[in-house]
Amino acid sequence: MVLVRLLVLSLLHVYVVGLQPTQISQQASSPPHSHGEQSPLGTDNLSFPWSRLRLPRYIIPLHYHILVHPNLTSLRFTGSVTIQIDVQNNTNWVVLHSKDLNISKATILDQNLAHLSEQVLPCLHNPAHEQIGIFSPRVLSSGQKYFLYIEFGAELVEGFNGFYKSIYRTRSGEMRTLASTHFEPTSARTAFPCFDEPNFKANFSVRIRRTSEYISLSNMPIVKTVKFDDGLLEDEYAASVKMSTYLVAFVVCDFKSVTAITSSGVQVSIYADPEKWSQTHYALEVAVKMLDFYEEYFNINYPLPKHDLIAIPDLQAGAMENWGLTTYREISLLYDPHVSSVSDKLWVTMVIGHELAHQWFGNLVTMNWWNDIWLNEGFARYMEYIAVEATYPELQVEEYLLQTCFAAFGYDSLNSSRPISSPAESPTHINEMFDTVSYDKGACILHMLRHFLSENVFQSGIVRYLRKYSYGNAQNQNLWDSLTNTCSEEDFVSGQHCYSREQAHKNSYLMAGEHLDLTAMMNTWTLQKGVPLVIIKRVGPRLLLKQVRFLRTTLPSDPNWSTLQEGYLWHIPLTYKTDTSSTIHKHLMTKHTDSFYVGEEVSWVKVNADMTGYYVVHYEDGGWEALTKLLRENHTALSYKDRTHLIHNAFQLVTAGYLPLNKALDLIGYLQMETHSVPLLQGLGYLEVYYRMSEKRRDAELVRKFKMHILQFFRDVIDQQIWSDEGSMSTRRLRSEVLSLACHLDDPPCVEEARWRFKDWLQSNGSIKLPTDVAGTVYAIGAQDEYGWASLLHLYNTSFSAAQKKQIMFALTSSRDTNKLYRLLDLGLEGQVIRLQDLSTLILLVARNPKGHHIAWDFVKKNWSKLVEKLQLGSSSIRNILVHTTGQFTYPEEYTEVKLFFESIKEQASQLRAPQIALENMQKNIRWMQRNVETLKKWLTEKSDMRTGGG
Repeated sequence: MVLVRLLVLSLLHVYVVGLQPTQISQQASSPPHSHGEQSPLGTDNLSFPWSRLRLPRYIIPLHYHILVHPNLTSLRFTGSVTIQIDVQNNTNWVVLHSKDLNISKATILDQNLAHLSEQVLPCLHNPAHEQIGIFSPRVLSSGQKYFLYIEFGAELVEGFNGFYKSIYRTRSGEMRTLASTHFEPTSARTAFPCFDEPNFKANFSVRIRRTSEYISLSNMPIVKTVKFDDGLLEDEYAASVKMSTYLVAFVVCDFKSVTAITSSGVQVSIYADPEKWSQTHYALEVAVKMLDFYEEYFNINYPLPKHDLIAIPDLQAGAMENWGLTTYREISLLYDPHVSSVSDKLWVTMVIGHELAHQWFGNLVTMNWWNDIWLNEGFARYMEYIAVEATYPELQVEEYLLQTCFAAFGYDSLNSSRPISSPAESPTHINEMFDTVSYDKGACILHMLRHFLSENVFQSGIVRYLRKYSYGNAQNQNLWDSLTNTCSEEDFVSGQHCYSREQAHKNSYLMAGEHLDLTAMMNTWTLQKGVPLVIIKRVGPRLLLKQVRFLRTTLPSDPNWSTLQEGYLWHIPLTYKTDTSSTIHKHLMTKHTDSFYVGEEVSWVKVNADMTGYYVVHYEDGGWEALTKLLRENHTALSYKDRTHLIHNAFQLVTAGYLPLNKALDLIGYLQMETHSVPLLQGLGYLEVYYRMSEKRRDAELVRKFKMHILQFFRDVIDQQIWSDEGSMSTRRLRSEVLSLACHLDDPPCVEEARWRFKDWLQSNGSIKLPTDVAGTVYAIGAQDEYGWASLLHLYNTSFSAAQKKQIMFALTSSRDTNKLYRLLDLGLEGQVIRLQDLSTLILLVARNPKGHHIAWDFVKKNWSKLVEKLQLGSSSIRNILVHTTGQFTYPEEYTEVKLFFESIKEQASQLRAPQIALENMQKNIRWMQRNVETLKKWLTEKSDMRTGGG
C-alpha cells in the first residue's frame, strides 16, 4: 500500500469544539449527493480534525444498523449504516473509519430522530489514515446519544479483504458468483463506515437485500424476510451480541447446507457449493463435538443460537472466526474420504477446533489492541490441540505440537524476530502480527504455562479470565491476574473469591518450594523476543546451569555476539529426568547462572522433559555423548517426545555453532532401531533439509553420496511401508512422508511401484481409487512425463476436491521440465485455472524443486508489483513468498542479489519484517555450508566406506 502524502493546508479560523484540526490535511472534497437533495454544507473552510492513526475516544459506538445490497451482476454494492453513538466530550466532529467507499450522504439525528441539520453534512476524507470526518454545525453534547446515518456504495473487492466477490464453476461449466466478507484485521471499513478498532465493541443489526436465487447469511439468525415489489428480498437478522467490527460477516450465495443440533441446543450448519455438499458431513460432526467440548471446558455456554460454517471458494486465510458465521477455505472444511488423506482429515479437524475456540478467545474476550493479538491466536492455536486430543484421540494430535514449537524456535532464534507483544499501528504492521510468533510461540508458552501451573489451575484461570472480561477487551496483565487469582479491590469487596495484588506474593503458586511472581515470569516470555538456551554442565553431584539468548545466525565467537546478548533474561520453568527416578523434577531458573543437586549416582540427565518448555538445551563436557550412548543402547528409556527433542536441539546447536555436525549425525545413528514415527521423521527431516539444500548447489558428487546414504540408512523403514491407507494416524503419516522422499530420491522400487500405480489409475479413467496417503507420491512420479503431466493438469482444472487439487499441484510442481514450471507460474498469476488464493503455495512449491528455485525467485522479482497488488503487502502470502523462495539459497552471490532487490523496493520492504527474516535465513545457510559442508562430505564418505568395506 502506497501512503498518500497529505497536502499542507493553511488553517482557517473555524470554531470547532473538542477535536483540534491537524496541521496536515487532505484537501477536503465534497461528497456526491443524489439529485434533488439539498446541497451539503460547504467544506472549503474545514480541515480534517484528527491527525492520529487511532480514532479519538470522544465518540463511542453503541449499536450499528447496517443495510447492504450486493448486486452480483454489476459486482457493486450499496448500503447504509445508522450508528447509535455516545458522546463523551462536546464536539462538532465524528471521526471514524472508511476506505474506498463512495459516501453519498451523511447526517446526524438526536435521540428523538430529529435531524441536527437540514442539510447534508460535510464529509472530509483522510485516505492515508483510512478515516472520514463528519462535521456537525451544532455541537454534539457530552453525555448525550445521537444517531449517525451514512449512505455509501462501492465495487465488490477483487481480492480477499472487505466485501469481495468469489467465483466457482459448476460441473456443467457455468461460472457462478457469490459475495463474502473478510474483515480481520482492518477491512470492515471497506464494507461500511465504522469505528474499526477492536475495543470499540457494539451491537450489530444487519439487513441484506438479495434476489430470490440466492440466500444470505450473517452472524445471527434471520428474524424475517420482506419481499419488495421489484422482486428483491430483504433478510433481517437478529441483533448481535456486543462484538468488535472485525467479527461482522455477511455472505450472499446459492449454497446448500447440512444441519445438526448440539447438546445445548445450538443449531450448527455447514454450507458449501451445492455440488460439494457431500463433503460437508465430517465437518458437521466435528463442529457439533467441538462446540459441546468447549462449552464444558470453558464452563460458559456458546452465546448465540446458531453457528454456520461456510466453505468459500476464494479465501486468503485458512479460515476466519466471525462470530456465528465462520468462513473457511474449502480444503479447511470439506472432507472427501475417497481422496482426502488422513493429514487432510486432521487439518479440517484442527482448523474447525481453532475457529470455534475463537468464539470464546477472541470473540467473547478480545485483545484490547492488535499488539496483543497472541491472546486471540496463541490461545486458539493451543486449544486446537487440547480440543482435538479430547474429541478425536485417534488422530494423535499431540504428536504435532512439537512441530508447532519447533517452527516457533526457527523464527524466534533469528535477530529479526519480535516480542509476542509488539507495537503495531498501521494496517500493514497489524497484518504482519499474524505470524509464527503470535500463533505458534503463543501456543507454546501457553503449553509451558499449563504444565507449569497444572491442568486444573490453568483451566480454572482461563475460565476466570473469560468470565471476567466477557463482551469486553483484555491485555496480557489481565490474563496473568486471572491465572494467579488476583483482582481489584472492588472485586475483592464484592466477594469474587480473589485477593488483592498486594497479597499475591503471599498466596502465589509454589514450584519446587519457591514462590512465583507469574507476571514477572511471563513478561520475560511476552515482552522480549527470542529463545533461551540453557547450557548444562555436570560437576559431581550438581548440575551447573547458564542461560543465554539462542541465536542461529551469530556464533559465540562473533564480535557482536555479546552485544546481542545484553539485557536478555528469562524466568525458565525447568524440568528434568534422570536414570535413577521416574519423577519429573522441576526448578525455576530466574538468573543467568544457577545450579541444583542431582546426585553422584545419576549417569544421565535429560532437561526439558517431554519438551514442555520453550527453550533449547546444550549439554557440555560429555553430556551429548552420554545421551547418544543412551539412545544407542536403550532409547525407550526416554519418551518419544524426549527423543524428538534431543534430535531437534542437536541439529539446532550445530547451526548455532555449539555442536559439531558429526556429533548430531552420530546422535541419529540409533534411528535404525526407532519404531515411533515422530523421532524418525524428525531425524529424516533434517537429512532431507540438508539434502535439498545440497541439490540446489553445484556439487553432483555430494548429492549422489547423500542420496545413497539416506536410502541405505533408512532402507528397512522404506521397505516396511505398504501402499495402502491402513494403520494408525502415526503409521499413515510416516508412510506418506517416507515414500514421498524415497521416490524423490529416485529409489528404484519406489519409483517403479508409483509408476505402475499411476499407469493403472490413468488407464482406468479414475475408476481405480489410489490410496489417499500415497496419491501425491504416485501423481508426482506420473507427472514426470508429458502425457502424465498434461493429464494431471486437466484433472486439476476439473476436480471438485480441494484435497485432490493440493496433491496434484504438488505433483505438477515436481516436474523436472523447466518450461512446465514457467507455465504453472503464469497460470497462477492469471488466476483462472489456479486460484489466486493458491498462488503463494504454487510459488513455494516451484521454489522447492531443485530445477525451480531460481525460476520462482525470478518470477517474484519480475512480478513484484502485481503480487503486492493481488495479495496485499503485509499479508502472510507475501511474507511466505519472500522468506521461502529464498529459504534454500546458500551462495554469497545469491544473498547479494536478493539484498539488492530488497533495496530496489525499499519503500515497501521498510514496512515489512520479511526481508530481514529472508536475509538472515540466507546468512544462516551460507555460514552453515561454509562451516559444515566439508564435515558432511567427510562423514558421508566414511559411512560409504564402512558399508563397502563391510560387504
